[in-house]
Amino acid sequence: MSYRHPDREQIRIENVLSALGSPVRLAVVRVLDAGGEHNCGSVLNILGVTSKSTMTHHWRVLRDSGVIWQQPSGRENVLRLRRDDLDARYPGLLDAILTGALDDETVEAARERLRAGS
Repeated sequence: MSYRHPDREQIRIENVLSALGSPVRLAVVRVLDAGGEHNCGSVLNILGVTSKSTMTHHWRVLRDSGVIWQQPSGRENVLRLRRDDLDARYPGLLDAILTGALDDETVEAARERLRAGS
């Protein structure tokens, strides 16, 4: 099986932003941004997701928007972030989104600590 991926010039900002607007897909991108290729199963394990069927939709949205490469490799699919393509199309966008997500997570963790201490 082979998947269709948009060429770099076909990547559109509205599709990228829509894809990254989901907390699950944003978490996938954060995992892939740590580097290298990951098979779908390893990403599921890192995220603590047990249902592969739930992720099929997320993989498709990320792939069709141009955010990830998804390639068959034996019985698994290998995922890789299309950072070079995204940085070429929208310089600084991915860094800003990932930094913002980390900042949001840090603020939420601090709020939780404050609530627990009250």
